[in-house]
Amino acid sequence: MSRHVLSVHPHPDDEIGKAGALAHHVDAGDTVTLIATTSGQMGRRMGVPFFANRETLPGLREQELRGSCDAIGIEDLRLWRMLDKTVQFHDPEKLADRIEAVIDELDVSVIYTWYPGHAVHPDHNAVGVAAVIAAKRKPAGRRPVVYGSAFTRERYDVLGQPDLRLDVSDVIDRKLDALRAHRSQSELDMKELDGADPDRRKELLARYTTEEFWVCVSPEAA
Repeated sequence: MSRHVLSVHPHPDDEIGKAGALAHHVDAGDTVTLIATTSGQMGRRMGVPFFANRETLPGLREQELRGSCDAIGIEDLRLWRMLDKTVQFHDPEKLADRIEAVIDELDVSVIYTWYPGHAVHPDHNAVGVAAVIAAKRKPAGRRPVVYGSAFTRERYDVLGQPDLRLDVSDVIDRKLDALRAHRSQSELDMKELDGADPDRRKELLARYTTEEFWVCVSPEAA
């Protein structure tokens, strides 16, 4: 039976760490909705050499995100256009209201986001907190499972081993195409990858072929 999957993050390109998982859902017949709460207006990368500036960057990053979604197979992209680097200052309950509305609208059963407290960027953590609040409002049995990405150095010590570790080698071309779509942010990384000798390329690819997630909310928990 197909499911509705929600991926919610603050920035265009945050979906790359989940691109393999999301591609697997698409291939399984699930419907995937992606929410970017901001347009990445405050991103520091402007291309190499520069081809964006502070005024053009938001529109450019939205365009890049559309290209990434095309590569993954995501048809439902929602842009909330909040101001980048301010999500952490929003009331988490009100942000959860918006996420919950999407959960109810689409009957979402799986959510991918950032693991609160282990996502490094304050806006990442803020969106993860709001997603957890929204999911926990649902009654057991109707509550979506929430998978969070974690990047702190101490994540394994604090959280233990991932609840879900995926080999996404079978969709790596789509994941790399999604990464390439974010040209303003990824051009240096892709130049290094594409210009590497076979041994070095294999080493670099290893960081993209495995995706790890920790359960933030269990659907059956009381």
